[in-house]
Amino acid sequence: MTGSVPSSIGLIAGRGVYPRLLAESARLQGVERIFAIAFKHETDPVIERFADETAWISLGCLGAMLDALARSGVRCAVMAGQITPTHLFRVRMDAKMLSLLKRLKVRNAETIFGAVGEELRAMGIELLSAATFMEAHMPRAGLLSARAPTGEEQADIGLGLRVASVTSGLDIGQTVVVKQGTILAVEAFEGTDATIRRAGRLGGPGAVVVKVAKLGHDMRFDIPVIGEKTLKLLRGIRAAVLAVEAGRCIMLEKEKLIAQADAMGLCLTVVDAGGEREG
Repeated sequence: MTGSVPSSIGLIAGRGVYPRLLAESARLQGVERIFAIAFKHETDPVIERFADETAWISLGCLGAMLDALARSGVRCAVMAGQITPTHLFRVRMDAKMLSLLKRLKVRNAETIFGAVGEELRAMGIELLSAATFMEAHMPRAGLLSARAPTGEEQADIGLGLRVASVTSGLDIGQTVVVKQGTILAVEAFEGTDATIRRAGRLGGPGAVVVKVAKLGHDMRFDIPVIGEKTLKLLRGIRAAVLAVEAGRCIMLEKEKLIAQADAMGLCLTVVDAGGEREG
């Protein structure tokens, strides 16, 4: 990370391998103590092996999370890993969370987690970028796989980037799926995984999947993440291309993903989205 490395951090851990990789990287960069917030039925229990202390709470219990972080004494926190989107509407929320939601005119990942960030700031805890300690997992622009995109696929990538720049700016989603100049699916509240499945049902093999962060995106949370599960989904629909944005997407276990992409004949590419967004 840039700047001084804090001696201790609070790790608000969601689903998947991302929290573990962040904890490992934080240790390598000099963080001495990690206090983890883990969510029941969401966070992988393996996080307990990488944190000095772990507080397990139920999703929706904002008061319990804030109390645990206050007791921990940390002055910096980072959010890592997703929460299943639909769970936000299916959990019992405590009074603190209900009060926070009541104040919001628009409810989406950015407004909700932004409000949580303000709660942390009021406690004297700085919410760091979700990419903190993860710089090595954010690839630069360039082709990663053995197979390059065809001319038609390159055109679909450009179209997907232009569409994603509009839809993500409207807080609709970060993923667009294109095939032969046709928009198959645009991510909404269901999340990236469901969007990819829907595109596969609609368009069959050969889809081009584009994933970006929106312009002005708050990198403290909801940063685009690509992992092994994403590759499995792309194999399932027999996708042709996955294009992600340079410097604004975390690629978990990159070498493993590249090997998987090559094994399935997938073009895996990292693009500089600036020019395409303006096109």
